[in-house]
Amino acid sequence: MLKVSLLGTGGTMPLPGRNLTALLCKCKGSMILIDCGEGTQVALKELGWGIKNIDVICLTHYHPDHIVGLPGFLSTLGNSERREKITIMGPKGLHKIMEAVMVMAPYLPYPIELLEIPVEGLEHFSIGNYYIKSLYLEHSVPCVGYSIEVKRGRKFDPNKAKELIIPVEYWNTLQKGGSILLNGKTIEGNEVLGPERSGLKISYCTDTRPVENIKEICYKSDLFICEGMYGSDDYLERALGNKHMLFSEAAKIAKSAEVNEMWLTHFSPSLNEPEGYLEKVKDIFENTIIGEDLMEKELKFKEN
Repeated sequence: MLKVSLLGTGGTMPLPGRNLTALLCKCKGSMILIDCGEGTQVALKELGWGIKNIDVICLTHYHPDHIVGLPGFLSTLGNSERREKITIMGPKGLHKIMEAVMVMAPYLPYPIELLEIPVEGLEHFSIGNYYIKSLYLEHSVPCVGYSIEVKRGRKFDPNKAKELIIPVEYWNTLQKGGSILLNGKTIEGNEVLGPERSGLKISYCTDTRPVENIKEICYKSDLFICEGMYGSDDYLERALGNKHMLFSEAAKIAKSAEVNEMWLTHFSPSLNEPEGYLEKVKDIFENTIIGEDLMEKELKFKEN
């Protein structure tokens, strides 16, 4: 199971009822926070999932509406008696940004691991229960999109174990992927496991033009969270100039990437009623939802 919540849906600046864009993911107690703009702590408090178990912070880029809340959040995390390591990842410039952050939050009672994402190619990170991929997008500053997957192990097949005449006391070891020595022969765990099972995947891309490689991140996502800075196609020139995206462009990506569901987020402050553009977007990709602050979803494993 993977739970997600949009902590805010605003771009550029917060508005009454619309926090700045951030996302929280939770699996087996461990959480990932994507971006940490002004007001993120308030949204976390309203959500009520707690903060002590946020183990990873993924930063898309370093514009103020995505990182200004970071120093205060790190301080609050320390005051919550956090002592375990936290991992912070982001695009080129992360170390320089964190030097500035640490001026404002110099005394933290836990270690921080920094992962600065190389400029070229699709990067893979395995942290706890999460398998994270990152890829550079097209914005006015270095910016990355993320996908977060929760893998699902293969199911133990007792019939295969019986066929190999494996005593029950060895089953647990094999079920966990280990190996045993039986009658002079090594038996590997994969010999008694069923077929591969699909896991869960969400993807998050904001502050970008609709570049082709976004599909590498969001392909077949259970949930694709994408920026919708402008609702009307009349704003194409502005979107091109500011390196942002239209609703319709996001919908075309969702369709071509064969995602299951898309949430639009990161709305322009001038976009007062994003719902008014939903009908036309649904003509492109039916399962589109206008994001709302503190929206939640629980993704569950499906049987293959």
